[in-house]
Amino acid sequence: MSAKGPHKKDIHYQVKVENANAHTWSVTLHVLNPRAKQQFQLPVWIPGSYLVREFSKQLSELQATQLGQTLKIQQLDKCTWQTNCKANQALQLQYKVYAHDNSVRTAWLDANRGFFNGTSMFVQALGQSQNSLSLELITPENTDSWRVATALKAVRINEAGFGIYHAQNYDELADSPVEMSAFVSSKFSVLKSNHQMVVTGAAPSFDSPQLQKDAEKIAHTIVNFWHQGKPPPFNHFVFLLNAVSDGYGGLEHQNSTALLCRRKDLPKLSDKARSDDYIGLLGLISHEYFHAWNVKRMRPGNYESYNYQSEQYTDMLWFFEGFTDYYDNLMLCRAELISPAYYLKLLNKSIHQYLQTPGRHAHSAAASSFEAWTKYYRPDSNTPNITVSYYTKGSLIALCLDLSLRQMGHSLDAVMRELWHQSEGGPISQDDVLQALQNVSKQSWRSKIHAWVHAVEELPLLEILQKQGVSVEYEASTLAQQLGLRVREDHSVHIQTVLRGSAAELAGMSAGDEWLGVETGRGKALQSWRIQRLDQLPLLLGKNTQCTAWVARDGQLLRLPLSLPNQDPSPLWRLGIHDPVKVGSWLSDKT
Repeated sequence: MSAKGPHKKDIHYQVKVENANAHTWSVTLHVLNPRAKQQFQLPVWIPGSYLVREFSKQLSELQATQLGQTLKIQQLDKCTWQTNCKANQALQLQYKVYAHDNSVRTAWLDANRGFFNGTSMFVQALGQSQNSLSLELITPENTDSWRVATALKAVRINEAGFGIYHAQNYDELADSPVEMSAFVSSKFSVLKSNHQMVVTGAAPSFDSPQLQKDAEKIAHTIVNFWHQGKPPPFNHFVFLLNAVSDGYGGLEHQNSTALLCRRKDLPKLSDKARSDDYIGLLGLISHEYFHAWNVKRMRPGNYESYNYQSEQYTDMLWFFEGFTDYYDNLMLCRAELISPAYYLKLLNKSIHQYLQTPGRHAHSAAASSFEAWTKYYRPDSNTPNITVSYYTKGSLIALCLDLSLRQMGHSLDAVMRELWHQSEGGPISQDDVLQALQNVSKQSWRSKIHAWVHAVEELPLLEILQKQGVSVEYEASTLAQQLGLRVREDHSVHIQTVLRGSAAELAGMSAGDEWLGVETGRGKALQSWRIQRLDQLPLLLGKNTQCTAWVARDGQLLRLPLSLPNQDPSPLWRLGIHDPVKVGSWLSDKT
């Protein structure tokens, strides 16, 4: 194949299945006008997932040719290569990519399915990343049922979707995942914008029309939220949903999203109502679709272009992820896919997660955003003690803002739309958020944003919820939470996390301990008991509030004095509807 041909750009990528059983793709890059000693780089992270993943570890057998001659390739660092090519004479680069990560972030290939993100597959020709380019997908052998789904612009493709696509630049290529499989597909339109739902791996019980119907309601609700009856800022959008035995997640892209769910999360033909698992999937779809505005278009100022070779920091993930987290389930309620009571149940869960995280007293939402690369995306047993989720706290900051604004006759919805118009759907800063808040409410929110975002003051959740007609009652938290533990129970109690300032920490318990039993009483009244689950403690301790815990640590048996707390340190909230009119005006977007 020549480097230049009909519908092919000066930068042209070709992808074909090298060996599905060995999970290897073959990639060829044609550069019509290379620079002298042209350099190439592969990204180390993918936007939207803030962790350096070192995609180059799966790249192998790199070869370069020019004018029929094999060229020497020098590796300059972990993800950069240089060829000794001549300038302005067609150069060809070939390599293989191992693809065996069945997530939304990297690449996958076996006999049943192929999937990839551009950041895992395509080295970029340095100095030419802003050039338009083409991608050719070669039809695999022995896969007559496979089709292609991607948000890239098709130029010359066959009925199955294999052929040539165009991208405006490398960023668009990197931001456009590709699915190849015998997927189930459905289509719908939202104000003249074409949408496609692609589902791979579904069981025979899958109710595709129901998913399409509900996804369409979500899309209409979110488009109307942003544009109030006007079309969205894209002509087409693709949902790429992969159903597996066990998995969950999503990754946003400008004109598509990659989604992962369990097969049991999908709606079933026999369902009489939406299950909790399915509602969780709808929340994921809502979240990633909302991101098409909030983080992909309206984004951090320093994300106007991406630095794919190292961490790219922002202290605003509390806004881009947290506010999206606030709106995802709220959009389900406004689309009438869940009831107000069910929405409050989901909100309850977020509040519990926040209140049961000691790290909220040590780490601000802004700091959590900035340190996502080292804390949120690299969790360990101490993570709950030293950081707070910018998703969860960010969503509750949005809640506090929204309900505070509604007491004044305004709403966060109006602020978000003001931000969109103010930025023209482009980069924003925290000052832009403050300006939009002031434009809508005619007052400054700088002190509150400082307290809620940059400091570690407690959020006024109880006060604002009660003012909005929500009742709050309390009930006992789990025994593990009362003790300050997060555990795994498998024939014994395996301690995974000990929360800061808890009864378990005061006793000297540690992550990694195996809690084997307890002693109560003294002398002849001494009794020793084996425990396999925490819920056995009330039976074994009776009215005793003190005991000795037997734990195994590094092969040693330790006796630790444990005092049970006098009161529940973090009782659970139970939200209810006290004033249906006030709650209804909030959840239906009426101010």
